[in-house]
Amino acid sequence: MDFLVKQDGLHDCRVVDSEAVELEPGQSLLDISAFGLTSNNITYAVFGEALSYWSFFPAEAGWGRIPVWGFAEVAASKHDNLPESTRVFGYLPMSSDLVVTPDRVDQRGFVDASPHRSGLPSAYNSYARVEADPAYDARYEDQQMLLRPLFITSFLIDDFLDDNGFFDASAVVLSSASSKTAIGTAFLVGQRDGIEVIGLTSPTNAGFVEELATYDRVTTYDAIDSLPEGTAVYVDMSGNAAVRRSVHHHYRDGLRHDSVVGDTHWDHPGGGAPELPGPQPAFFFAPERLGKRTKEWGQKGFDARLGDAWHRFVHWSDQWLKVVRGNGPEVVERVYLELLAGRTDPSVGHVLSMQP
Repeated sequence: MDFLVKQDGLHDCRVVDSEAVELEPGQSLLDISAFGLTSNNITYAVFGEALSYWSFFPAEAGWGRIPVWGFAEVAASKHDNLPESTRVFGYLPMSSDLVVTPDRVDQRGFVDASPHRSGLPSAYNSYARVEADPAYDARYEDQQMLLRPLFITSFLIDDFLDDNGFFDASAVVLSSASSKTAIGTAFLVGQRDGIEVIGLTSPTNAGFVEELATYDRVTTYDAIDSLPEGTAVYVDMSGNAAVRRSVHHHYRDGLRHDSVVGDTHWDHPGGGAPELPGPQPAFFFAPERLGKRTKEWGQKGFDARLGDAWHRFVHWSDQWLKVVRGNGPEVVERVYLELLAGRTDPSVGHVLSMQP
């Protein structure tokens, strides 16, 4: 089964039965057991065309399969070095199964070398064997699906800001402060000396964000003019043009950098605006930063730094994250539409499966 959404109308979705596939030599079939679904996946859909997210898992013309992160088992294999029952974690479609062409297979995992993925960011094409993943902890499988991919982005944002001396700013302002990528970023930046961490959020989510205790200050979107004066970096998870405009006009030349990361307010589109005071928005593309650090630190060096930060974060997440599991296409559709409408509790993380 495949869960499909209309590329030009995200509320239009349906489930279709995929045809049985005859594996070719060198291919393997992954049985997708579970995946996490968060507002980050809505961002994948919103940027599906612009950032080629629709290209990872092709569907019929005009429709798309939204990428998610989850676990899968090799159900059938015609690859000599990838036996059946191998369990992996990686980038998957909202489907019941996926055909891959494993390449560079070793004890750590493999890369999907399917022709349609050859020109896409390599960070999304790797699948890690569970038994060889140093960051894997069976107690935190749900958190791995829900938080780890987002936390990698948080880790890279924090690293980027630190590498640039926080652009000589005294504060970091994060919109969509209740989003899981913003929470991870606030957790990391909050451990830096001399940087105030400010969260922007809706009145509805303000209580939850304050209870996290990772933000030094929590401000609602209708009170941006109450933010302190001084210098700041804006990390935009919302993509909301009105919020961005308010932040720029509040700080003006005191705004030292504007990083566009997400689009949780997908129905209030943003984008660059020449009339904004201060710096023009700059898109933050996590795979590019990942490639830079992997080259500089080596894969083991990167994994060690990320692993240390991840273990601290995932243990802390026990204090606020509530995992809700669901099975079957009807549940997947309901949760997807709730996320699309912004009607989900920010403390909840959904772990789903297309299997009944």
